[in-house]
Amino acid sequence: MEDRDTFLKEFRGETLGTVSAQSSADEIFQNQTIRPILKLQNDLFIAVFINYVNKNKPDFYSYSVEKKLQTIENSIQKDIKFRNSLKGIVMALFTVDEYNTYIKNSSDLNKRMMNLLIDRLKNQVQLFELEAK
Repeated sequence: MEDRDTFLKEFRGETLGTVSAQSSADEIFQNQTIRPILKLQNDLFIAVFINYVNKNKPDFYSYSVEKKLQTIENSIQKDIKFRNSLKGIVMALFTVDEYNTYIKNSSDLNKRMMNLLIDRLKNQVQLFELEAK
């Protein structure tokens, strides 16, 4: 088990964002765990979202940029199955200790996780325009 945890931490890389003495426990978890996982899994999240819109939103590629941004947000916030699969992609790279921390405050951490993922996908919306060609 220890080998897995060591591997995961090394594989994910460094803390992203600022952690200081004033940082809350959730902020520390976000910057030390969630952000590095989101960065590492970025290509997978792009592929998963493209698959999602191809199956569920066939007109997505003809939407305006503003409507695409709204669709990204609504898809993650309102489609519970989709959101749960995205959470699973993140949680699979938690160490056991990180999982134990996560379950103590999963509701707030899920909000942080999904908001960061929404922002990440929105910031890469141009990739979803290329897919239509």
